[in-house]
Amino acid sequence: MTALVDVVFPCLNEENALPWVLDRLPHGYRAIVVDNGSTDRSAEVALAHGATVVTEPRRGFGSAAHAGLLAATAPIVAFCDADASMDPRDLPRVVDPVASGTADLVLGRRRPTSKRAWPLHARIANHSLAALMRGATGLDLHDLGPMRAANREAMLALDLLDRRSGYPLELVLRGHEAGWRVLEVDSPYSPRIGRSKVTGTIRGTVVAVLDMSRLLRARRR
Repeated sequence: MTALVDVVFPCLNEENALPWVLDRLPHGYRAIVVDNGSTDRSAEVALAHGATVVTEPRRGFGSAAHAGLLAATAPIVAFCDADASMDPRDLPRVVDPVASGTADLVLGRRRPTSKRAWPLHARIANHSLAALMRGATGLDLHDLGPMRAANREAMLALDLLDRRSGYPLELVLRGHEAGWRVLEVDSPYSPRIGRSKVTGTIRGTVVAVLDMSRLLRARRR
């Protein structure tokens, strides 16, 4: 069956979460798991659960996400974390407006299902970055969450360059400059399986904030 939607899962040591994640993909959605240097059995587990596995040795969220985009063939590409913090059954929330032509980019605004889902330091950082993003675009956006969807060819045409944590922000900035209709929808956000490499650690959060702040300064210049 030809996939209607390709879902890119950037992945670093997520062998415990992947079975649950991949088994919950909606019908017509194909998983592309991008192994970004895992030292566990993530790639083997992904293959065993029917995913297409892409290896991206260059570390960085943007590197993994873009490798998945390049591997995608479906008309719509979605992105989702592989750590079980977001339920793939919620992907139609971000995909359907793109498929119907009512939006060009849809972002999932994280709505925590418990206090453990989203550490306080990460919420504060996201709040600050969202304010900067609103100031740069004028869009009423509140989150740079990991679940999003867009037309594959249109996204490729943006020629995104960031290969670190700034990749999602660059997508919004360049999409806005290109006249895209950007929509934000609520998406439940649960405690992840395993330890986060970004929002679960102070260091990871600081790196993400620095990457995105650097990108915003560059765009202003």
